[in-house]
Amino acid sequence: MSTVDDELPFDVIGRVRDTCLCLHLQQAARAVARRFDAAFRPLGLTNGQFSLLMSLNRPEAAGISDISTLLAMDRTTLTANLKPLERRGLVTVAVDDADRRSRRVTLTSAGRALLVAALPVWEHEHSAIESVLSGIAADRLRADLRALC
Repeated sequence: MSTVDDELPFDVIGRVRDTCLCLHLQQAARAVARRFDAAFRPLGLTNGQFSLLMSLNRPEAAGISDISTLLAMDRTTLTANLKPLERRGLVTVAVDDADRRSRRVTLTSAGRALLVAALPVWEHEHSAIESVLSGIAADRLRADLRALC
């Protein structure tokens, strides 16, 4: 049973709101994601789909584990995110010849064409976001964020 002594003081709300790194990172990530989602919308892409397609832009088919590690995404979520791209003909998912339990993912020519169209959109938005970070070294920010992973 809860007592009055178990309650948090109201000033904690402000302290957490103002200092919580997790909260600030989540807010920034959502804002950046919304911005890229809006920019990619005319191409029928989300920012997550762009990142996923870009991770497949390689000479050899990628394994599900490799992709999930690169994108910091669990395999189940990755598989769910691949399905709409596969239905659109942007990727193919096939059984790995070397390990029948594994799947390999390949970017199709339609997927490559979409990435070619999407890259200038990404470059424009990315540049605009970096300009908002005036006074912050973008390379240092990237390094600091990678350190958290």
